[in-house]
Amino acid sequence: MRRLLPGLAAVTLVAAASPSRADFYMYREKSGVLKFTNAPAQPEYRFYMAEVPHLLRLRGFTDPARAKRYEPLITAAAERYKVDTALIKAVIRAESDFVPSATSPKGAQGLMQLMPATARLHGVLSAYDPEDNVEGGVRHLRLLLDRYGGNVRLALAAYNAGAGAVDRHGGVPPYPETWQYLERVMRFRDAYERQGG
Repeated sequence: MRRLLPGLAAVTLVAAASPSRADFYMYREKSGVLKFTNAPAQPEYRFYMAEVPHLLRLRGFTDPARAKRYEPLITAAAERYKVDTALIKAVIRAESDFVPSATSPKGAQGLMQLMPATARLHGVLSAYDPEDNVEGGVRHLRLLLDRYGGNVRLALAAYNAGAGAVDRHGGVPPYPETWQYLERVMRFRDAYERQGG
């Protein structure tokens, strides 16, 4: 019985707090790990969402309504560039968790976290505009898939670490952040495929 008490206390605490609103903030570490808090202590934290209305959302932090909002953009870009819808969703979830205003400490912006140089390469005028961002991000993903002969892992590694790093190392570069990113995106892609894309 004593082993159950901490868990019950935590559930009681969250349940008791659920009627009130709380702002949540997100920060991506250099390793790629996302951290969340309702009391940001560092300026790197960015506003994430106003509340978590259901306990289940705490598991993955993705608001289903927020993700669903961008499905038409994702589907259209997937068809235009012949890129798997589940893969695009997985990249967006890993990069920004479907937050269009997301900005990384390195300067990557928007849903697909485009670096300014990548945005310019693909003619993206506003990286924070979801339609513009998804268009540029999927076009870049298509370019990388073509460059690496359809090899999804190499394309994703290049999306994360840059094509130069993949070429220099002759494969996935030995960066912990890139390996973690690959694992995360492939796991998300598998989950979206099981849901039908």
